[in-house]
Amino acid sequence: MNPDVAVRAAAELGEGPTWDPVTGRLIWVDILASRIHTYEPGSGRRTVMATEQHVGAAKPRAGGGLVVNLRDGVGLYGPDGAFSWLLRDPVPGRRGNDAAVAPDGALWAGTMRYDEAPGGGSLTRIAGDGATTLLPDPVSVSNGTAWSPDGRLMYYVDSPTRRIDVFDHDGQLAHERRPFAVIESGSGFPDGLTVDADGSIWVALWDGAAVRRYDPDGTLGLVVELPVRRPTACAFGGPDLTDLYITTARTGLRQPHPLSGSLLVLPGMGRGMPGTAFAG
Repeated sequence: MNPDVAVRAAAELGEGPTWDPVTGRLIWVDILASRIHTYEPGSGRRTVMATEQHVGAAKPRAGGGLVVNLRDGVGLYGPDGAFSWLLRDPVPGRRGNDAAVAPDGALWAGTMRYDEAPGGGSLTRIAGDGATTLLPDPVSVSNGTAWSPDGRLMYYVDSPTRRIDVFDHDGQLAHERRPFAVIESGSGFPDGLTVDADGSIWVALWDGAAVRRYDPDGTLGLVVELPVRRPTACAFGGPDLTDLYITTARTGLRQPHPLSGSLLVLPGMGRGMPGTAFAG
């Protein structure tokens, strides 16, 4: 299975593909270039918006605009482009990384240290009104977060652990963390992930040049090899949510593949779930 090129780009650290059904476009970010990208598959139209800080994630808001996970906290862009802080918590040497919106409309926003120091990151649930709940478990490089189709399970990646973990999810908070799948040494590190309508978990493998699909019971069901060494995240998009979009990175590579930093797509790979917009 060879991916198509949705957007040929040279993103330093492409991340966080998210389908916005309201606008019919895919949203993704280049973290280190402080850019938010959009792509409309039907027309091929693209936009690029600069942010004032490194941006780990950008997700649609229920009332229009975006919620963004920035270096110094979580901010809001209104439909008119006006910016305001929802949660400002600057920590020297730390930045926002991947984030995801839960079925209840809360944002789960991750952080990491630039030097990837163990225990230097966090995962925080942020409700629509800005109320926060910090996950008490130690975190180093907070990455993919997603929920099962019934919302009762939350999957989570702290990349250096080489694991996908799973929590019980009570509709708001997450409990009883336990390993779901382990990425063996030499196959890369788990990064961003998504869950399809059948409950299977798709994860991008940083330095593993692949995307994997795990069945709901944790069995490895599919490995899709990619031409790029550093895929970062994956998400289903398109009008029928059947196309798997994959963000990629070129940062840290001496001789990156010509497609490193591009947005790739695997058409007809499954059936995704409609996302939830941030409630704030």
